[in-house]
Amino acid sequence: MAKVLILNGSAKANGCTATALNEMIRVFEAEGIETELIQVGKLTVRGCLSCGYCAKNGKCVINDDPVNEIAAKFEAADGLVIGSPVYYGSPNGTILSFLDRLFYSTSFSKHMKVGAAVVSARRGGNTASFDVLNKYFTISGMPVASSTYWNQVHGFTADDVRKDLEGLQTMRNLARNMVFLMKAIADAKEKYGLPEQEHEFFTSFPDGK
Repeated sequence: MAKVLILNGSAKANGCTATALNEMIRVFEAEGIETELIQVGKLTVRGCLSCGYCAKNGKCVINDDPVNEIAAKFEAADGLVIGSPVYYGSPNGTILSFLDRLFYSTSFSKHMKVGAAVVSARRGGNTASFDVLNKYFTISGMPVASSTYWNQVHGFTADDVRKDLEGLQTMRNLARNMVFLMKAIADAKEKYGLPEQEHEFFTSFPDGK
C-alpha cells in the first residue's frame, strides 16, 4: 500500500490549512492510500546551524525536536504533502525551519517520491508561498503534483475555507492526481527502473576565478 506523509505547518490543528489537507485525506483514504498527518506548526523547531554534522552522521545534530524522527517516516513514504498558512507572503517560519533541516540532513534518496504543496491565506501571498514550498521538491528529484488550479484555499477561518468550493475541489483533484502519479511511478519502477541520476559535477569557484 502506498503511503503519503502530510505535514501541517499551521499551529492550528483544525484551522484553514487543516481543512484543505483533510479534503485530500478523504480522497487518499477512498483510494486505499495510507496517510499520516503530523502537526509541525505547533512544535518548537530550530533552524539549520550549518554545522556539517549531518553530512558525517546521516542525521541532524539537534535531537531535542522531531526532525530526525520524522525523517524516517519521510523515507518510508511514497509521497509528501506540505501544507502551510501564509505569513507575510511566505510560509510559516516553523515549517520552513523544519523543511530546511529535514531535506538537508537526510541522505536517503527522495528521487521520484511525489510532492505536493498546499497553502492557505485570507487573501494574498498564496502563490509566493506555493513557489517556496515547491522548491524543496524540485531540488530533490521529486515530481510535483498539480491540480486544476494552484493548490490553495482562501479564508480567515475553517468555516470560510469550507465555503471556498473551488479551493476544496482543487484539493480533491490534487489528491487524485497525486495517487495516479504514485501508482504510475511504482509501475514504471517495476518495469523499467528509475531514471539514472548524475552527480559528478558540483559548480563552485573556490579559487575566485
